[in-house]
Amino acid sequence: MPSLVIGIASSAAERRQLAQLIGGTETFLIVSSAHQARRFLDLLRTPGAARPAPARDAVVDEPPPDGAPVSELDVDSDRRVLRWREREVGLTPLEHDLLVCLAGTPGQVWTYAQLHRAVWGNDHLGRGSDMHSVVRRVRRKLGRVGAAPTIHAVRGIGFRLAPS
Repeated sequence: MPSLVIGIASSAAERRQLAQLIGGTETFLIVSSAHQARRFLDLLRTPGAARPAPARDAVVDEPPPDGAPVSELDVDSDRRVLRWREREVGLTPLEHDLLVCLAGTPGQVWTYAQLHRAVWGNDHLGRGSDMHSVVRRVRRKLGRVGAAPTIHAVRGIGFRLAPS
């Protein structure tokens, strides 16, 4: 069975170096961001397929009960739109990627490092103000459409999407 290796490197020089390192594999794809890799993988998935899997070292809280309001929250990746019932609002690429992570695994606490890797595609956390800014904007947009689910901060760890 053929395998596919996906490499992510932000600069052209890093992509060339990565291509040399993994050149012996059957099939490989090198992209410049996690967003590009996700878009490629989304194309391979069938409509309605499972959302991104939780990271291996994730902290998991209690999942929301069946039929919880989180299930009514929809992130349309084709149009990059947040939809709650009949209302929708546009999302920036960072807002979209953050919300896809959180909405794909409601109740799961995503650490700052996991979110930074998934959304920004690197391990540089800096002061964290970039992430807090995106979370603040997504919270505002959730409020704008009247969505019941909210993003909760887990002090010193990260964020999770909660039913209310």
